[in-house]
Amino acid sequence: MELDVANLYQRYGPMVLRRCRQLLIEEDQAVDAMQDVFVRVLENQRRLEDKGLSSLLYTMATNVCLNLIRSKKRKPSQSLDDEQGIIDRIALLDEPEDAFIAKRMLDSIFRRHPESTRTIATLHLHDGLTLEETASVVGLSVSGVRKRLRSLKQYVKELGDI
Repeated sequence: MELDVANLYQRYGPMVLRRCRQLLIEEDQAVDAMQDVFVRVLENQRRLEDKGLSSLLYTMATNVCLNLIRSKKRKPSQSLDDEQGIIDRIALLDEPEDAFIAKRMLDSIFRRHPESTRTIATLHLHDGLTLEETASVVGLSVSGVRKRLRSLKQYVKELGDI
């Protein structure tokens, strides 16, 4: 049985848009990202089940936005608005040394961790989701999320000691 995507859009669209706004800040980009999420749902509606859709949509929105941020980082736009996110500002720093150091720091922090750890850190540390909410979104147990965060924090501490 296929999902009723129009109903999903009505029901979960505001939640997805809020998530996209949190990560992208710019309204136009957030709306485009929200629409991308529902296009992907439409393309995969035969394979999706009507279970845990809010978590799935939240995760999809996070991934779509993180991919947009990554692609902008590779090809940053020429304009710099005050409303752009911190990642864009890092990518567009005037001093090449500052941008290089920031990029190297983030790369070294996340290099030895699974991609999902970056998502967990974003959801919990940046977006303020509880451990339970984060666990629900990424499909891990609360103890699994705690373990990933502990491992990440320990690694950052070790880097600081070097």
